[in-house]
Amino acid sequence: MEKKKVLFVCVHNSARSQMAEAFLKQIGGRYFDAESAGIEPAMLNPLVVESMGEIGIDISRNKAKDVFDFIKAAKRYHYVVTVCDEAHAERCPIFPGVAERLHWSFADPSALTGTKKEKLARIGAIRDAIGQRVRQFVSEYSVRD
Repeated sequence: MEKKKVLFVCVHNSARSQMAEAFLKQIGGRYFDAESAGIEPAMLNPLVVESMGEIGIDISRNKAKDVFDFIKAAKRYHYVVTVCDEAHAERCPIFPGVAERLHWSFADPSALTGTKKEKLARIGAIRDAIGQRVRQFVSEYSVRD
């Protein structure tokens, strides 16, 4: 069985898309190859790295990648999933040959305010929502031809 290729895209590839990629590799790695990239790549959010570590997923060695490098390399995907808000999702480039484009809206961890403890709690909620959405995706899409 050929694995389906999935690309998660958000603005900076520093939080949401990184979490989604890690979850899909863990939960659906048997069915999917996952990558992530950003429209304006930035450094990984250290609180997101810490939050993922709390559930045993290490993304500390991940690097932010530029979505336009993937286009230049003529990479092909079965699914391109934007995980940012609606305004930023519209900035996501069109990939040639994409079978399906999906949008999952999640709050931006880098926009959170408060103490470190408060931010970590909110990031944990975002992380859990992304994990749940990835589980749903695997359940629905792993059985498609």
